[in-house]
Amino acid sequence: MEIFIFLLISYVLFSISCYMLFPKADQAAWKGLVPVLNLLTLQEIVGRPSWKIIYAFVPIVNIFYYTSLCVQTVRSFRQYELKHTIWAAFYSPVIFLRIARDPKITYKGPNEVEEEAYKKEIEALIKAGKQVEANRLIGKSPYKKNQAREWVEAVGFAVFAAAFIRMFLIEAYTIPTSSMEGSLNVGDFLFVSKAHYGIRTPRTVLMIPLLHNRIPGINTESYIESPNIPDTRLPAISPVKRYDPVVFNYPEGDSVYVDKRRTFSIYDVRRAPNNPTINQITRGKKLTTRPLDKRDHYIKRCIGMPGDSLKIVDRQVYIDNEKAENPANIQFRYMIPNINEIEGLQSAKENLRKQGISLEDMNDLQYGLIVLSDEQKAYLQEMFPKMEIKHFDRETQNQFQIPSPNTFPHDGTNSKQWDNDNFGPIYIPQAGATVALTKESWPFYERIIDVYEENDVIREKDGSFRINGEIADSYTFKMNYYFMMGDNRHNSEDSRIWGFVPEDHIVGKPLFIFFSTREGSMGNGINFNRIFKSASEM
Repeated sequence: MEIFIFLLISYVLFSISCYMLFPKADQAAWKGLVPVLNLLTLQEIVGRPSWKIIYAFVPIVNIFYYTSLCVQTVRSFRQYELKHTIWAAFYSPVIFLRIARDPKITYKGPNEVEEEAYKKEIEALIKAGKQVEANRLIGKSPYKKNQAREWVEAVGFAVFAAAFIRMFLIEAYTIPTSSMEGSLNVGDFLFVSKAHYGIRTPRTVLMIPLLHNRIPGINTESYIESPNIPDTRLPAISPVKRYDPVVFNYPEGDSVYVDKRRTFSIYDVRRAPNNPTINQITRGKKLTTRPLDKRDHYIKRCIGMPGDSLKIVDRQVYIDNEKAENPANIQFRYMIPNINEIEGLQSAKENLRKQGISLEDMNDLQYGLIVLSDEQKAYLQEMFPKMEIKHFDRETQNQFQIPSPNTFPHDGTNSKQWDNDNFGPIYIPQAGATVALTKESWPFYERIIDVYEENDVIREKDGSFRINGEIADSYTFKMNYYFMMGDNRHNSEDSRIWGFVPEDHIVGKPLFIFFSTREGSMGNGINFNRIFKSASEM
């Protein structure tokens, strides 16, 4: 709502500034107060054909149309300096009002027409061989810019255009981990559409363009958290669909410890106080808080939709008690009990990599553990007929002393019984749906009520719940939520760990892979067979 209020106020100021400016260009002041007519009048002032008003109604294009129109307007009043261009481009009402109130500034004529005529006159002299006259005309040109300004304007426009496209339309992402391996691999570079699920306006106002949340090499954030404005989502081209790969902001990414190796949330630390890896990475690190739009980007597959009941039984996902469709290249961890009896396995790693098994997923091969899809499993079995391949289960996990995942909802009861292969049932909240609040249901929805939907929550000593100062035995959700999972089911931190993904965290839809390196390194080669593949069909 705040962004629309800002735009409304800005438009009112723009109309008033046009009302005051137009008489200087021999135009009726009242035209400045009439929507569309004020733009047509500005076009007349700068010498732009009236048909170009159609650009004002083309999304995205209209922003560049409006910016250039305002710049040409101030130049029609002999305001040629760089500062005048900057004010016109970024907040035209300010310079329009200044021009209107300054009696020394007069209208010189339609700038677009006169500047184009000036250029043609110079070109005609050069073509006629009159270089001296052409140079004289160039030297006294009011439109002349020095080289430094040419560079500043060119770079400024390029950065503005790139930042605008990146912020609202399309952004490039890299797959950093193997959580979607088999579908989207480590080293894949994706273009992601931010318009498909609805363009989301930024919350963060002060930030370095073209950077997400870190400044490379400096190890600090690329933005200032305050001031900020509430975000707004524009209408979507299409809704989030089941089985879509989706890019979203990490739901627990509001408070994190950042390291070059990886990022841990404060919730990771609290849930695993004795985990040596987490302790080593976070020790001595400063806790960094991040607004929603600056939290890390994750990519997972949308498995559960708002209103679904989801459970996992023996690695199979069920939605409302019906088997869910498994991704074509779904992967699980397997155990090879007779690993030491298999000759040539370690030397066969290159062949395994050609089958799409990443080095990350072969890290524990020496211990008899490996991550495979059905196709990769069949290939490995064919390659080594004597190999015994078993599903990784709790017994194997205990045998290798691998810590059990601390699954959502971290309530000390369900979390101890559930794991990656057996989870739920769990209800995925839907906007407008109401749930009863009990000591059993509270852990599932506490973060939604308290953090995502920003209520003041208190749990009383008697076990009752107080929301915004009132005792509540039920709650009605304001947003839709989704359940996201990685295709690499045993090597993915997803909704089984940190719970639901709110709809306001959704960033965009992956379009296609525009480049791909093996294992995320150019030194390992390029995956030419993956370039230009659709991300949604994998």
